[in-house]
Amino acid sequence: MSQRSLKRKERNIFVCTACDAQHPRWEGRCPQCGEWNTIEEQEVLPDEADGHRFAALAGTSEVQNLAQIQAQEVQRRLTGLPELDRALGGGMVAGGVILIGGDPGVGKSTLLLQTVSSMASQWPVLYVTGEESAQQVALRAQRLALPTEQVHLQAEIRLEHIIATLKERRPEVVIIDSIQTLYSSQLSAAPGSVSQVRECAAQLTRIAKQYGMTMVFIGHVTKDGALAGPRVLEHIVDTVLYFEGDTHSSFRLIRAIKNRFGAINELGVFAMTDKGLRGVNNPSALFLSRHAEQVPGSCVVATLEGTRPLLVEIQALVDTAHVPNPRRLSVGLESSRLAMLLAVLHRHAGVASFDQDVFINAVGGVRISEPAADLAVLFAIVSSLTDRAVPRGLMVFGEVGLAGEIRPAPRGQERLREAAKLGFKQAVIPRANAPKTPIEGLEIIAVQRVDQAIAFIREQGSR
Repeated sequence: MSQRSLKRKERNIFVCTACDAQHPRWEGRCPQCGEWNTIEEQEVLPDEADGHRFAALAGTSEVQNLAQIQAQEVQRRLTGLPELDRALGGGMVAGGVILIGGDPGVGKSTLLLQTVSSMASQWPVLYVTGEESAQQVALRAQRLALPTEQVHLQAEIRLEHIIATLKERRPEVVIIDSIQTLYSSQLSAAPGSVSQVRECAAQLTRIAKQYGMTMVFIGHVTKDGALAGPRVLEHIVDTVLYFEGDTHSSFRLIRAIKNRFGAINELGVFAMTDKGLRGVNNPSALFLSRHAEQVPGSCVVATLEGTRPLLVEIQALVDTAHVPNPRRLSVGLESSRLAMLLAVLHRHAGVASFDQDVFINAVGGVRISEPAADLAVLFAIVSSLTDRAVPRGLMVFGEVGLAGEIRPAPRGQERLREAAKLGFKQAVIPRANAPKTPIEGLEIIAVQRVDQAIAFIREQGSR
């Protein structure tokens, strides 16, 4: 072997673990993403060993006319957990690859162990564990009283052994717990490195597509809550789910942020019990406080999570500031919008809060990202500032513009029907969302501007 080819084999590169950018030498800060101490040295594989790594994830075919391709509805495999099926868009898809991430201890392994135990009666399943021993998984299943007679388990972290098992047994549903623990003997990098995660995910995805397996990867998250490993991991898979929830609370939320087979931002709600995770049929009840009497600073908003309308209580506390710079704190809502809403409230409704501390919270730990919660935030702030409670049975939604207008929210009819179903009597909504036909039991108050909405709440408020 020539010195030149030997040199090519031993040449190393430096890869950023944050953005996957490659560099010819080590640097303290990545020039691409600006992160510090994220560049690691990795060995370059020999040219002749690289052939299998770039196999297409989807099969090759001839060029076709798109209009002549017969699109068929994908067949869904129900998981036995309706809330998980909702987040997935109706169930798992044959050949689909799912990535689920979440904080340590939130319940990812518990959820998927329940899933395979439920699906094992209909399809052959395989649970591959790389973080726990087979005995640990068996103890969890025993504690949760799960039927495991038809669940097959493999404690393995070497990619080649796992692929051999998949080709031999041909399971329909495969759980990989977790993708960061696997390694390929073709690479010299340590498990969890950028190259190992990318290689293992690509090879397993190719197997899933080739044999029509539904494959689920459990992924680690960083301290910032983002999925660990290269960003290409999220691009390779078909569906990305985030499992959210405070470990000190019994409620868990599973949210789809990417789904090639369904809508994104679908939300599934679970409650953690001593027998595992249980779906919550009426999640709005989790986010509504049951006050014994009317209290100032509270207002209910009808928000939308994917296709599911949720009624969430927004709470505000406005108090005199004892420091030169009043504090503005928002939990569960966009912090950047709070200052804007306070400015709109002052400019267009004459309600000043420049010398007040303002705190906003969404009850139940839910996070609301849509601007349709703006009007409810203003109602809660005015209620707390004037010490007048919002009338019982009132629901609000609407986006607030800088010019003081109330903009419509999407799917307003579904929000109103959900409020009526839960017993609400009044709804303050944008005029553009006013229903053409009355909704039984629900009085609609349609407003166009912020001053109209604030005038209404001042007239209706009670001490």
